[in-house]
This record gives sequence, C-alpha cells and structure tokens, in this order.
Amino acid sequence: MGTWASLDVVWELPAEKQIFGAVLLFSWTVYLWETFLAQRQRRIYKTTTHVPPELEQIMDSETFEKSRLYQLDKSTFSFWSGLYSEAEGTFILLFGGIPYLWRLSGRFCGYIGFGPEYEITQSLVFLLLATLFSALTGLPWSLYNTFVIEEKHGFNHQVLVTIYADYIAPLFDKFTPLPEGKLKQEIEVMAKNIDFPLTKVYVVEGSKRSSHSNAYFYGFFKNKRIVLFDTLLEEYSVLNKGIQEESGMEPHNDGEGDSEEIKVKIKNKKQGCKNEEVLAVLGHELGHWKLGHTVKNIIISQTNSFLCFFLFAVLIGRKELFAAFGFYDSQPTLIGLLIIFQFIFSPYNEVLSFCLTVLSRRFEFQADAFARKLGKAKDLYSALIKLNKDNLGFPVSDWLFSMWHYSHPPLLERLQALKNTKQD
Repeated sequence: MGTWASLDVVWELPAEKQIFGAVLLFSWTVYLWETFLAQRQRRIYKTTTHVPPELEQIMDSETFEKSRLYQLDKSTFSFWSGLYSEAEGTFILLFGGIPYLWRLSGRFCGYIGFGPEYEITQSLVFLLLATLFSALTGLPWSLYNTFVIEEKHGFNHQVLVTIYADYIAPLFDKFTPLPEGKLKQEIEVMAKNIDFPLTKVYVVEGSKRSSHSNAYFYGFFKNKRIVLFDTLLEEYSVLNKGIQEESGMEPHNDGEGDSEEIKVKIKNKKQGCKNEEVLAVLGHELGHWKLGHTVKNIIISQTNSFLCFFLFAVLIGRKELFAAFGFYDSQPTLIGLLIIFQFIFSPYNEVLSFCLTVLSRRFEFQADAFARKLGKAKDLYSALIKLNKDNLGFPVSDWLFSMWHYSHPPLLERLQALKNTKQD
C-alpha cells in the first residue's frame, strides 16, 4: 500500500519535476549498470594471468602481462573518473548550473552591447563558457551525443571522411605513396579481383602519435584510396629499427647462426605484420565494401539523423522540458538542443548504441569470413593476434561486458570463427 501511495505522489508532481527526476534516475541507472559491467571485466583482468593456449605461439608472457596491467590501470582510472563525472553532473543539474551559465553568458553579452534579442551571440558565448568548463572539469557537455554513437561504430559520412583524409590529415601526418614492389602489386591484384576501384595506396606515419596499427579506405565512386599505417607494416615500423640496438641482439638477415632464443625474442618484440598478413587485413577491410556494409552504415546514419531532428522539431516547443531544467521564462534553441539531445534522448541513445554494437559485430564476422574466402584465413588469424598485441589489447573478455561495449568481437571469438569450416 505504501509503494502504491508513493507512486501516486510521484504521478501527481508537475510534469517538469517528473521529467527532471526521470533524467537523473536514468543517468544513475546507466552509471550503475556500466560500473557493474566494468567490475565483471576487471575480475577477468585480475584472474586471467596466463596466455590463452591459442596465443602461446605468438604472444609471450611479458607482453600479455603488460597488457593485463595496462587494462587494470585503465579500469581503475575509468571507475574514479566515471564516478566524478556522474556526481558532478548531478550536482550541476540539481543546483541549476545550466541556467546559471546561460544567464552569465547573457550578462556578458549585455556588457559588450548585445541585448536579449541577440540569442545567437549569447548562444556562442554559452558554448564558449561550456567548453571552457568542460576542459577544466572533464565533464562532457555534449550537444551531439546521438551522433557520437555513429562515430563509435564507424558510421561516418563519406564526404567528411574524404575531406578529412585529403585536406586535414596531411597537415598532421605525412602521407607517402606505397613504393612499387610486391606488396603494392598484390594489393592491386586483390582489389581488381573483387572489382574495388583502387586508384592510390598510401602509407601514413601514424607512429609519431601512437603505436596503434590500422588500415582504411575512402573516396567516392570510382576513386577509392587505401591508407596503411606504418605501424601495420613490419618493414616500415620505426619500432623494429631499434630493436636490435636496444636489446644488443644482431641477428643475421637470413637467420642463420642465430640462437632460437634470439629469434623468439625478436619475433615477439617486432611490431607490424608481414606482407601476407597485411593483405589479409585489407581483405577484411575490403570485405566491408564488397558486402555493402559501408552503404548500410550510411543509410542507418542518415535515417537516425532524420529521426532525431524530426523528434527535436516535435519536442522543441514543449515548455515543460525547459522548465524541468530551470528555464521558466525563455526557450533558447541552443538550450533545447542540449536538453533534448543529451538528456531526453538518453534512453534512445542507449538502445541504439546496443543495437549498433550487435550489428557491427555481425559485420566484423562477415568481413572476416570474406577474407577467409579469399584464402587469407591463416594470415588473418596471425595478423589479428599481432594487431591485438601491438595495440596492448587484452584478449580475454567477460561475455556480458563485450556484448554491451565491443563493436568488434573479442579476439578469441574471431579466432575461433576463422577456424570453423562454416560461418553464416
């Protein structure tokens, strides 16, 4: 009886208070759920202290332990930073931080001669103050959470990707054409065999900023280009050039006269993949194109954008949404964007993110299967292990944590799928 009475009291509250309470309740529910999943994965990091049998021939115990400790440190930092962000966000909402920042931006605009009618100017000042506050506190003030989901799952617009790759990325990284040779010839042959309209192949010096390895393609219609990170290519990796000097080992080019211990140590320390493994990785990436994953992602992205802006147009006129966050006398468009996209759409974003994670994992398995049909299963198998090692990825995952978070299937699941004789 007491429970039902409490529910009646809640339903009798003004609409704006119900909305505000629901936003806070959902935010903390998501935080507690994420914390529960993180603790499950942290238990895996603590208890898995030995290299899985599938990786023993390629991953040494030193690299495995380094990855395990790295992930443990990351999980500790994520726990405290997540708790801080959630508590600070709640504090800001409870004490009217958003309307206070809006009033502060209005006073600043008035000081420099702009009245209340200049809402665009006030909005720009508000964004500047919010960005400064976010930089100082680490709290994400996002007006585009829904679109961040698209980026997380690789659902990028081809126009933006092409503009970035052609005009922005070269300002920060050096792009050089892949030299003529066996690797380039084999890439061109593979592209031709699957009708991929390849025009150029580049190598980018990603090692200047990160040791992570990657490969991607971009471009419109019949003008596709492939980009390989130098960290992906064993013969280009800067790390490999200093291995022998750093370790005091000088193996011969042909390997003769070297002890088995030296050979194993060099093999485990080397970064990047052999040419055959690079081709297998590209076979996977080109599989995404051949199977239509890129087009499907763009369709999903555009549909999601249309739906979000349609709902925004429907909700922007609801006064109770603004009143719930302390805006009783005005309904600024920018504040409406903040409230609707960051708070009101939160449940939708969580459901959408999970659905896209499931879809992305399916696409990854299909792309792996495509590479296997090209005869690259063995090379992709070893390449995935090497990339996981180079990126300090931990190969063992809690099933529930990975199902919720990983847009790419865990390493051991992908390796097992590559072993199977049949795959959907």
